[in-house]
Amino acid sequence: MSLVEDMFKGGNVGTGIVAVLGAAVVAPVVLPVVRTLAKTVIKAGLVAYDQGRAMVDDAREGSSSLIEEARQELAEQRSGGEPDEASPRRRRKAVSAEAPGEPAAVGSTG
Repeated sequence: MSLVEDMFKGGNVGTGIVAVLGAAVVAPVVLPVVRTLAKTVIKAGLVAYDQGRAMVDDAREGSSSLIEEARQELAEQRSGGEPDEASPRRRRKAVSAEAPGEPAAVGSTG
């Protein structure tokens, strides 16, 4: 750390010159390696992004088909006439139609 501080203080000009010349010599060797490493990291990021996007698309497609199946079943139940005996709406109507204190009749329509 004192090497860098000495360069900026101006007390040791020789150290600054050596550092600049050393960087000029080392840069042509290091830059291709750093560039290759950077490209590899970018490629890995792109692959991960594409795989994540594919997973999200698959999940979206699966949930869409599940929702569509549920809608079809609801439409079939509604068009079939009588709703399911266990449906909450059916139970609420049956309970509200009863007189207080009387047990609910199974299958009563209210």
